[in-house]
Amino acid sequence: MRFWLVAASTALLFFPALAGAQGIEKNICPRPLRGSPVPEPEDLRSENGVLKVELTYANFRDGRGQMRYCYRDGNGSQAPTLRVRPGDRLIVTLKNDLSEPTDRAQANTKAMRMPAGAGCANGTTTNGTMDGLATNLHFHGLSVPPVCHQDDVLNTFVAPAGPAFEYLMQIPPDQPPGVYWYHPHLHGVSNVQVQGGASGALIVEGIERAYPEVAGLPERVLIIRDQELITPDAAPAASLVMPEMPPLRDPDGDILNTGTGGGKPAKDLSVNFVAVPYPDYPPALIMMKPAQRELWRVLNASALTYLDLRVTFNGVPQSMGVISLDGVPLNYAGVASARGVNAADAGNAANGADQILWKKQIDLPPGGRVDLILQGPPEGVYGNLVTHDVDTGPAGENDPIRPLANIIAKAGTVAPRSRLPSAATPLPPHTLAWVGDVKPVRERKLYFTEKPSDPKNPTSPTVFMLTVEGQDAVPYNPNSTAPNIVVQQGDVEDWIIENRTTELHDFHIHQIHFVELESNGSAVHEPFLRDTVNVGYWTGGAAPYPSVKLRMDFRSSSIVGTFVYHCHLLEHEDGGMMGTIRVEAAGLPKNKSNSEH
Repeated sequence: MRFWLVAASTALLFFPALAGAQGIEKNICPRPLRGSPVPEPEDLRSENGVLKVELTYANFRDGRGQMRYCYRDGNGSQAPTLRVRPGDRLIVTLKNDLSEPTDRAQANTKAMRMPAGAGCANGTTTNGTMDGLATNLHFHGLSVPPVCHQDDVLNTFVAPAGPAFEYLMQIPPDQPPGVYWYHPHLHGVSNVQVQGGASGALIVEGIERAYPEVAGLPERVLIIRDQELITPDAAPAASLVMPEMPPLRDPDGDILNTGTGGGKPAKDLSVNFVAVPYPDYPPALIMMKPAQRELWRVLNASALTYLDLRVTFNGVPQSMGVISLDGVPLNYAGVASARGVNAADAGNAANGADQILWKKQIDLPPGGRVDLILQGPPEGVYGNLVTHDVDTGPAGENDPIRPLANIIAKAGTVAPRSRLPSAATPLPPHTLAWVGDVKPVRERKLYFTEKPSDPKNPTSPTVFMLTVEGQDAVPYNPNSTAPNIVVQQGDVEDWIIENRTTELHDFHIHQIHFVELESNGSAVHEPFLRDTVNVGYWTGGAAPYPSVKLRMDFRSSSIVGTFVYHCHLLEHEDGGMMGTIRVEAAGLPKNKSNSEH
């Protein structure tokens, strides 16, 4: 492994030269200079039980021709972090100021029409068709109703140049404290908008109530995004340990997995908008007080890129204390201490009843989040935050090893401005039985498949599908009103998700969390909740299809309505790898054909 070491004094001298060489672009979606310190997103906190936010959504084509997207608050801050508490009211007013669609967004939406009766839309585009300029908001991970003005992504189309659209919802009183996020989720344009930077963190406060160990710690929000390569035609850096291979591309134009851990990446990455571009990967800078213990709140807001996060000090891998995944504390259900974690399976040890998992690498798929405890390096010791390579399969995109940031410990460094309360009352006991102990009412199988859009041309753009077994394998149809699955509120089900493709997929469902029970038929000892999970790729031939078995929790009364499940590689979701589920109110007569749909 190679290391990216930059002395603090050298880095500070580097910034003026870099600024002079690159210039600072003045536009509505500005980005920090490469190699600069990681900026902190602005914090917008609820007061007296209410957080009211006005966001303007805009885009800008930079000097390289790449389209940037951004959310700006009333003060002009980009991608502010929304901080709420369980039970708070969240009011978000979204003004769509998009001015120019990308070619891909136009191509993906030109044949789509707004669904009939989409009364939640605040306006329409030309002739009621989509043109790549509409948008909406999804509040990823929150158990709020999937209805108009809350978390509806199926019928809400916020058009440009129209009136602002208001989202109004109450954070459930039992919403677990942790990291969630907001981003656009309009079918056909999600990929280009999120990849252009349209995302921000949403934090439900109170993690110290689940883990007293983090009370009083400084907290650092790190949002890792991907984007089109800034210098796609650049020659590989001479310092690369692994030889550069001529890139192969899939039918959609993305660079295929090399299988070597190296090579040109499919996408560049950034940390809080500080780009770390191919081929030299100039790391961003994280400045810390020497040996400071912090809570890092990390969000993979990439549209397409998997992360395998590692922290090293002078090249030595360090342990990170994981306390929360996908917005939910590992001990939230009150069962972790009773069940523990199989240390042999997890590859690490659990820390007693408080269920802190000390890990030296953290897999984070697109859409995944983690809260972790990290003690920074002593002064004079160089730290590095890197993402290792991820094997996405022969048809997957290339996600090689590369740096994200240098961690520089220096006396006098200003600590992050946000700090957790020094003391807090414990969370109330969880009222529902642990979902892993609840007998499911039924089991379903769903499977990922792909095919070329032109059967006679295997190099034509890919059609992506996520199918309920027994139904026709077709891509998601945004004009269909019939759900793929119907359940009743209060149900618990087991879903087997099978991957019949030769690339890695990332299953996600809105409104709920689930427990992973099995991977490829073997038990998984994870007594905690997720809302994203990887499903390994198929090697072809007679090999069995990889699969995961998930216990799905539809008991919350806040989720009645229709919402979606999909692959969270947004190119796949936009390409049709999505389905809909309708949760009917408890007490309604059960329809046998529907419940088994």
